[in-house]
Amino acid sequence: KGNRVKTEPFCLLLNAQPTDAEREVWNQVNSVLQDSENILLSLQGYKGAGQEIRDAIQNPNDLLLQERAWNSVCPLVIKLKKFYSFSLRLEEALQSLLESLTCPPLTPTQHLEREQALAKQFAEILHFTLRFDELKMRIPAIQNDFSYYRRTISRNRINNMNLDIENEVNNEMANRMSLFYAEATPMLKTLSNATTNFVTENKTLPLENTTDCLSTMASVCKVMLETPEYSSRFSSDETLLFCMRVMVGVIILYDHVHPNGAFNKSSKIDMKGCIKVLKDQPADNVEGLLNALKFTTKHLNDESTPKNIRTMLQ
Repeated sequence: KGNRVKTEPFCLLLNAQPTDAEREVWNQVNSVLQDSENILLSLQGYKGAGQEIRDAIQNPNDLLLQERAWNSVCPLVIKLKKFYSFSLRLEEALQSLLESLTCPPLTPTQHLEREQALAKQFAEILHFTLRFDELKMRIPAIQNDFSYYRRTISRNRINNMNLDIENEVNNEMANRMSLFYAEATPMLKTLSNATTNFVTENKTLPLENTTDCLSTMASVCKVMLETPEYSSRFSSDETLLFCMRVMVGVIILYDHVHPNGAFNKSSKIDMKGCIKVLKDQPADNVEGLLNALKFTTKHLNDESTPKNIRTMLQ
């Protein structure tokens, strides 16, 4: 079931050098990916202003505490803007890769074989995205900090204080950031929207070109994870996690773009096999990924989703 993958599955793990035909897109995407580790480190080190905000709210007449909360929140908001701006760059990078990996006349498998460097970048974008969202899910402070910032700005109580930040994060930007951070998995949602937009904007491109590219990548990852002769060659747990995150990422994109989604019987992704592969891992490693399948997919709760698949994800 699904696409029989004849490609050497390791193509997604190798650091293939871009061919001349790939180089232009590869350079563009690489300039984005180069910043991804710093974004993750910055998110990992995110210490919210919870205490300062509580103090300020409990003592509304203490101007010193108001000022302290405001001065704690402003640099955090600048950080959050940086993450949000990065999501827009990631969206562009993803669309460039989709253009390259789906264009006729090659089949998705041929694309993945011939453009291994771009396929690897596609995988790396998904890997980053799932790591970002796993971290974000564990930091409730982000939304608390941001809503305090917005309340304070809108009341403009702190008239005599540094509001230069409004040049950085004006109301329109704050609205867009609010929507972004309200998502359980904001980066994945950005990529799902980007993939959906890619498909709707390229009306002449058969939808299968995109969905087959995604289902092929899902099969490649699944084969690597469930076949001992491959998985025993993984150099580390990190490689295992890489494969799992990429697999979950492409499933979610497929589910958003395919009219019937990833879960029903006609899907080209063997969902039962993919979920089983995840369930065979230590629970700590896959909790975030199973949650992403539960909460960021579009069709899981459709009538057409087989009961056994829904049960596996409960």
